[in-house]
Amino acid sequence: MPTDDERDYEVGYGKPPRHTRFEPGRSGNPRGRPPGAKNMKTLLSKALNELVIVTEDGGRRKVSKREAIVTQLVNRSAKADYKAIQILLGMLRDIKSDTDPHSSDPTFTEADQQIIQRIQARFRGEKG
Repeated sequence: MPTDDERDYEVGYGKPPRHTRFEPGRSGNPRGRPPGAKNMKTLLSKALNELVIVTEDGGRRKVSKREAIVTQLVNRSAKADYKAIQILLGMLRDIKSDTDPHSSDPTFTEADQQIIQRIQARFRGEKG
């Protein structure tokens, strides 16, 4: 253990002893994530884009798994499968919120609309 006169710096939170610090140019996680490793989103997209053969109206054609899943979900919803209906409505809600995030909400009252207009006027520098 070094004596007090050898230790010319403070050791504490965020200040580890010099002998335990990372060396310059050396990573703290040398093995790390291997190059080319795919995350879950990439793997899921790849799997959903794979083609499968489906038979419709006596004919066969290739569609993506994503398309097959959506078609089956819509068909099951049309047959009054309540679980499928819930999933489908949730997907529609997500799609609507993704495509139109800045749309005005129809649940605003007249008073809410007035407040929003006043705030917008303040941002523009108008008095009101």
